[in-house]
Amino acid sequence: MTDRYAVIGHPVAHSKSPQIHTVFAGLTLQDMRYEAILAPLDGFAESVRAFIAAGGRGMNVTVPFKLEAYELAGTRSPRAEVAKAVNTLVFSATGIHGDNTDGLGLVADLTRNLGIRLAGRRLLLLGAGGAARGVLLPLLEQKPAVLHLANRTASKALALRDEFAPLAGGCVLSAGGFAELAGRQFDLVINATAASLADEAPPLPAGLYAPGSLAYDMVYGKTTAFLAAARAQGAARLADGLGMLVEQAAESFFLWRGVRPPTAPVLAQLREA
Repeated sequence: MTDRYAVIGHPVAHSKSPQIHTVFAGLTLQDMRYEAILAPLDGFAESVRAFIAAGGRGMNVTVPFKLEAYELAGTRSPRAEVAKAVNTLVFSATGIHGDNTDGLGLVADLTRNLGIRLAGRRLLLLGAGGAARGVLLPLLEQKPAVLHLANRTASKALALRDEFAPLAGGCVLSAGGFAELAGRQFDLVINATAASLADEAPPLPAGLYAPGSLAYDMVYGKTTAFLAAARAQGAARLADGLGMLVEQAAESFFLWRGVRPPTAPVLAQLREA
């Protein structure tokens, strides 16, 4: 019997996950099918259980259900525990297991696809919500020299810094509001805010981008206001989050199937489309 997987969200029709996982399955000769499930805003857990009852083996979880997925999971990976959010569910006879592959997907895209060395570099992570929380530990594990958290509400960035400070290792982990960035420079600036979804850019001071720097937006599929502003402010390179999407999907696929699919042909196909 063909194994069933799905992405669940609200909205979900825009998701590229069915296309990505269908290609992964073909490349690795896996007998599976993957669909998109639109769950009611008040019916996430019920939708997951109905999918399990119908033979579902696993799910990707997208907005706005990652926190609910964390609560639903009976067991969680260490990285999901740190992120306090789950984007991958694995169903088995022992129950529901939750994981978070977002951070690994981001790091893989930066280091493998974009050729960025993170060790010893100066990183700026914009935002202090779930997107930032989900990638913070994997970024720290790359041993940057500095990782600064900036958020419109400075207190949220400071709280996130305090929570992750014990995991920082030798990295200087700092935090504050956007205005406090004046006079500082970074090698990599990652936008994990929701501003791009509203076609807006965080209010960043000029002079942030060091020579050879990269501006990275987790939103994909368009030149966002953040990326346009970064180009105008001197960022040497720009990247959207499509590579992160493909790489985190590959990690989910590995959790489900025990096979690591090649990502380069899928990413090339999506870029061409």
